[in-house]
Amino acid sequence: MAERTLRRVRPDDVPATRRGAVDAATLASASAIVDDVRRGGEAALRAHAERLGDLAPGDPLVIGRDALAAALAALPAARRDVLSRTAARIRAFAEAQRAALADVRVEVPGGLAGHAVVPVDRAGCYAPGGRFPLPSSVLMTVVAARAAGVPSVWVASPRPAPVTLAAAALAGADALLAAGGAHAIAALAFGAGPVPACDAVVGPGNRWVTAAKQVVSGHVRIDMLAGPSELVVVADGGADPALVAADLLAQAEHDPDALPVLVAIGEAVADAVDAEVARQLATLPTAGTAAAAVANGFAVVVRDAAGAAAVCDRIAPEHLELALDDAAGADVAGRVRHCGALFSGPFGGEVLGDYGAGPSHVLPTGGTARHTAGLSVLDFLRVRTWLDVRDREAARPLVEDAIALARMEGLEGHARAAERRR
Repeated sequence: MAERTLRRVRPDDVPATRRGAVDAATLASASAIVDDVRRGGEAALRAHAERLGDLAPGDPLVIGRDALAAALAALPAARRDVLSRTAARIRAFAEAQRAALADVRVEVPGGLAGHAVVPVDRAGCYAPGGRFPLPSSVLMTVVAARAAGVPSVWVASPRPAPVTLAAAALAGADALLAAGGAHAIAALAFGAGPVPACDAVVGPGNRWVTAAKQVVSGHVRIDMLAGPSELVVVADGGADPALVAADLLAQAEHDPDALPVLVAIGEAVADAVDAEVARQLATLPTAGTAAAAVANGFAVVVRDAAGAAAVCDRIAPEHLELALDDAAGADVAGRVRHCGALFSGPFGGEVLGDYGAGPSHVLPTGGTARHTAGLSVLDFLRVRTWLDVRDREAARPLVEDAIALARMEGLEGHARAAERRR
């Protein structure tokens, strides 16, 4: 038998994924960088940016709105149209999410209580700029922030390509910080020179970005601590092995530490997909990265949809794709509780989610889908509660209970403050 590309793992041996987003050494180093920028401001930010190759001496640290607009205008029309259509789909989805979040008014003794859903004042959106420019990440984050109603939105991205600048303009960013890594996250969180302190810092990035987000999370809101990309594809005999393999490799090329997993209903399905992975790797331009990720991944053979769903829930993957017939797909979708995003239907590949079908591609990894959702307008909103009580007599039950509870807790000052409202 030919050597397998995806190692086989028994269903009972699939571990419940609990991968830490960052290692202790990276966290310690990122913490030192964050502290340096927090104390040293613009000078420290520039020093780190030049040391790490984000900027050459004399390069502008911040690219303003006019320069972003110029980059958009200079972009070839075909590319500009693609960005525009993608942004429109993301915006439509984000605005529908925002419209679903209503303010609340409830009667209480003597008055009303409620909540108002309000945006933060300023958001910082990170977009990676390492091996590949990622204008899609700019659109995913900035468009959602604007749909949430955030008045001021900044982008940070190292060595931004013209298409990244164009995406920032199209999405509605106010300016772009031309730096990345932990020093950029520190600048967005605490401010540095022309970069204002933000209330929310979101977006995908490498381990330095993730570590810095963990460090600043006590000071600003963050979306999540995301690690390397993950994709689980559940396939049965009706799936196209070549398409399944292509989807697995699409995720594998993100990062050598990415996790591509096949859950196959039947041994023959696993064998066919494995052969396709090997064949397609041979001609993939990003094979160096993808092959390393494939070595991290694995294939699991199960007997039925129930077994597939159980394996998926143990992994709680960032992306879950169902390459199944309608009945099996509905069965798995109905059983699975834990994934960042679900993709189904014969043309519902995860790659379409990466590139702006509507929902965000910034998603929880490492098993955190058990308790964390993907980026959405919610990451830029707060639920602010309020209480308005005007009728003294009607409010008496509320007052008397407050007095009683305060004395149960030994807080006499609270009790006396409530008594004055009798």
